[in-house]
Amino acid sequence: MADRDREHLLLHLAVDLAILTVREDVLQVLVIERDNQPYRGQEALPGGFLRQGEDLLSAAERELAEETGLDGKALHLEQVAAYGAPDRDPRDRTVSVAYLAIAPDLPIPVAGSDARSAHWAPIGQVIGKLAFDHSTILADAVERARERLELTTVAAAFCGEPFTIGDLRKVYEAVWGMPLDPRNFNRKVANTEGFVLPTGARRVPETGRPATLYRRGPAQKLSPPLMRHSAAF
Repeated sequence: MADRDREHLLLHLAVDLAILTVREDVLQVLVIERDNQPYRGQEALPGGFLRQGEDLLSAAERELAEETGLDGKALHLEQVAAYGAPDRDPRDRTVSVAYLAIAPDLPIPVAGSDARSAHWAPIGQVIGKLAFDHSTILADAVERARERLELTTVAAAFCGEPFTIGDLRKVYEAVWGMPLDPRNFNRKVANTEGFVLPTGARRVPETGRPATLYRRGPAQKLSPPLMRHSAAF
């Protein structure tokens, strides 16, 4: 028995991708409908097994292109974590390395490979319902994205220039999953050097006061960071 416990474990290595974007002021994730067993017909994150001679990032880019038609090379894919629970895949022992990308203006996906369909879905509609352990992966990826908005200026990339502070606040509310006090948020953004720069123009709405228009500033990191107190799906 002791000798058996010391045997080397043979396993499969896979990649899964949590691709997030803001559409219609809602944080959404790219999901596929599986066309193969197990979990045929169930929604899942795009992903698949490594091939001979492939590294992890290349496999992630290939699987994303094959299953959804999106170009992974055009995205900044970052590793979130590795997932290796013994029963996470009913076929065989499989460890998956998850990747995250959060980007604006992503196109409508086109299904291919072993995906029956591919589409954007609001996080709240799919979390807890995905195949394998993909809901856990998605939750971890969303938390990483929320941290990115605390520490970096990535939120401004989701606003078509020029934009108002209200437009920027909607991105934070979508990703953090919580309403924000407009005055508090405006003050924090204004006091964060290099985050946004005024254009000198204003947006005049049909009703209400004109709003100052901004563009992205040169800063990549937020100092001080914009910290959330709580967030929920």
